[in-house]
Amino acid sequence: MSSGKLQTLDRGIALLMQVARSGGGLKIADLADQLGLHRAIAYRIVATLADHSMVTRLPDGRIVLGSGAIVLGVHAEGSLRTMARPVVEELAAETGCSAFLSMAQGEDCVAVLSTEPREAFLNVHYRVGTRHPLERGASGIAILSSRPEQPGESEAIRAARRDGYAITRGELQKGAIGISSPLRISTEGLQGPGFEGMEFSVGVVALDDLDIERVSAAVRAAAAALSERLGRAG
Repeated sequence: MSSGKLQTLDRGIALLMQVARSGGGLKIADLADQLGLHRAIAYRIVATLADHSMVTRLPDGRIVLGSGAIVLGVHAEGSLRTMARPVVEELAAETGCSAFLSMAQGEDCVAVLSTEPREAFLNVHYRVGTRHPLERGASGIAILSSRPEQPGESEAIRAARRDGYAITRGELQKGAIGISSPLRISTEGLQGPGFEGMEFSVGVVALDDLDIERVSAAVRAAAAALSERLGRAG
């Protein structure tokens, strides 16, 4: 390591990049081996990064990127926000609803981008960083529907998998209706970590009754367009 570098910071960044490149996440023992670190050091680095939501530990022990890494990234040029915002803004304008992009972080769903239609008289504000369990709300259910079928999963997840979108009423806010579709990002043949291993959904929320057929079609189209954009980013 060259003079002037902070070894702990250098190791932390290296570990974070290794997690990003892994796609599906890595266990601490694997990270230690790949980076040539003692397992105890790798564990402390992971714990520090987790305290800042840069990584999160799944129930099976795999370490994956956390919402902090995405929130940090959306403030950089060429980042997720730059690529996703035009699609999310178009969805808000087309539907007249607040539109948002969410991602899975462990057992939670976290909003990473939100925008509101300019012409609407009353909107539901969906704040970036808002989180809730994946099993509640259309955005989380949509993400769960993109995973392989699991024993005992809810009818809402099965319906979302069948229909291509999830719809919920009043689950996260009284009177609010949410519709979301999962992103299906293909990185086949691409180089670099891109967004492999990350799970996203895009959707809308409104207080008024929606034309479900029209709005769900717009949400599915936005999910397809955004999946293609993010897939090309690898």
